[in-house]
Amino acid sequence: MKNYLPLCLVAFTLMACSSSQNKSKTTANAETYAKTITAAELKDMLYTYASDDFEGRKTGEPGQKKAIEFIKQGYVANGIPSPIAEGDYFQEIPASFFKGDTKASENVLAYIKGSEKPDEIIIVSAHLDHIGISKNGDINNGADDDGSGTVAVMEIAEAFKQAADKGFGPKRSILFLHVTGEEIGLYGSRYYADEDPVFPLANTVANLNIDMIGRVDPKHENNENYLYLIGADKLSKELHEISESINKQYTKIDFDYTYNDENDPNRFYYRSDHYNFAKNNIPVIFYFNGTHADYHKPSDTPDKIRYDLLETRARLVFYTAWELANRDERLKLD
Repeated sequence: MKNYLPLCLVAFTLMACSSSQNKSKTTANAETYAKTITAAELKDMLYTYASDDFEGRKTGEPGQKKAIEFIKQGYVANGIPSPIAEGDYFQEIPASFFKGDTKASENVLAYIKGSEKPDEIIIVSAHLDHIGISKNGDINNGADDDGSGTVAVMEIAEAFKQAADKGFGPKRSILFLHVTGEEIGLYGSRYYADEDPVFPLANTVANLNIDMIGRVDPKHENNENYLYLIGADKLSKELHEISESINKQYTKIDFDYTYNDENDPNRFYYRSDHYNFAKNNIPVIFYFNGTHADYHKPSDTPDKIRYDLLETRARLVFYTAWELANRDERLKLD
């Protein structure tokens, strides 16, 4: 006589097996498309973006206009649309929004629409500006600050687009946000968050912000496989746990939380664009390699970038965004 399992147990077993298979498939897909983020492509883009032609990308100046056009054309070439309007990737910020004599400027926005929860948004951001030309005529190329973050966001977007084209688009929408005016006071991210959030902040699940991830600071010269993480546990313990789990599974970077300390005298938590989302109760992670001898100097050039590290760090952000975009439940806010 054959032994038959109860129907409820059969159903449970099938569901568990299906869930395990789906998780395995999701992992395999994430690894497949993370591999499209390469040191070679990052280097190719950054040598253009941090070249003298862009004149240090000072907010509102001609070099910054070249920068936004470069970013736009990258998205156009990869078939990644704008959420503003067809062909319109620029969020215009009037000169009146800035203090002093800063001219009108632009954020650059591109996105991939979610397949199941399109109204829920993950933002991956970096600032596109730098400090321009010194009084003596030297160009501050800003290869690390924040050319490294800019090209990382573009490569992450391309990876998500390739996945979507193969039928593995994210469940939630992902906004790739390049903000202006960071160096003069976080203006671009503040304009998006306070004046014109293209997607409602209430629907924004998290912000992963990249500002300087291409170099090694003096503290880590003997341990280059590191990255500072700031803010992950400030608003959502779950985000911190997901971040740790993703890194353990895929990239195995040594996370340094020195600057996440509430008493950090540098106050980096308040000094990059993620803060304008955090102040609106949106969980954030700020990815940062720390400062170095070339910080805000003309010597911050693309030949000094560690492209192997930039690749790994960009893949980390991709994996984290992939998890946040595809998990069943929305990230919990403490």
